[in-house]
Amino acid sequence: MRRINVRIAASLGAVTLLTAGVAGCGGRQKSAATDDTSSAVGCEVTKDTRVGIATGNATGVYYVVGNALAGQLATASGGKLTGTAAETGASVQNIEQLVAGQYDVAFSLFDTAVNATQGKGTFKGPQPVKALARIYDNYTQVVVRADAGITSVAEMKGKKISTGSPKSGTEVIAQRLLTAAGLDPAKDIQAQRLDLTKTVDGMKDGSIDGFFWSGGTPTGGVTDLFTTAADKVKFIDISSLLPKMAELNPAYQAGTIAKDVYQTPADVPTIVVPNVLLVRDDLDANVACVITRTVFEKKDALSQANPAAKGIDLTNARKTDPVPLHRGADTALTKLNAAS
Repeated sequence: MRRINVRIAASLGAVTLLTAGVAGCGGRQKSAATDDTSSAVGCEVTKDTRVGIATGNATGVYYVVGNALAGQLATASGGKLTGTAAETGASVQNIEQLVAGQYDVAFSLFDTAVNATQGKGTFKGPQPVKALARIYDNYTQVVVRADAGITSVAEMKGKKISTGSPKSGTEVIAQRLLTAAGLDPAKDIQAQRLDLTKTVDGMKDGSIDGFFWSGGTPTGGVTDLFTTAADKVKFIDISSLLPKMAELNPAYQAGTIAKDVYQTPADVPTIVVPNVLLVRDDLDANVACVITRTVFEKKDALSQANPAAKGIDLTNARKTDPVPLHRGADTALTKLNAAS
């Protein structure tokens, strides 16, 4: 069985969270399979193959849905294709490690994926990645302590603010929102570059004044915070910053966090950005095809893991431009559309 070096968070049939470990004996190993572009795509995996899936923070939606997807691959491929999902820092780190061969599939915010394809932002040049599909949308969730005196992003000046894990899509969005509000992310806030678990802990004990989070809804860590400390925290409306954000990337769109998601007093206007599943451009096309097909055929199972997966929609799957679709994904989506 082909394997790669990943930190494994065991595949979840019932979405049971396990501690990450290290697969293999260390060092980079051979990846899942390399594409033979001269061959047709049969959308069938004939050799035992394992893929590593880069997700995100353990209390975030990427991690839960990624584990659910990993658990569905064997069933969808007759046992030939299996997956292991790992906790990571999310989008930017995911792409870097995907390109390095440490993973075969990566969750990413669309704006970060565009930067990777075009060699912008933190990426020094165009990255050899392609999309399997556009999936559900991420909601930008900006939460502050009720006693912090913050009603807008501009009022975060001088405050202790968590901007997300280093090299995460959340960090990218946080820095852009701060800049759009007229602040210097490096100087005007006391930036806490923390994962969601540590961020929520800091909000509870008062060591953090507020945080940015980009994730599907509901996000487990945010649900925990509003369940245990609802009277001490609140969302802030960032919709006024959308015009400046959209100038940076048209992927940023208006959205709303419904009041029943976290049992808030009212709906919260916000900014949304799509998610995409990425692979290296040389991943075996049949592997790419089977993974893509599984995402849509097993949507109900993924939605049971987290309701955010209900946003996976075949009509939006191809909307990844300027990130090109992998040829295996193109075949899968063509077959799925023909069958629908």
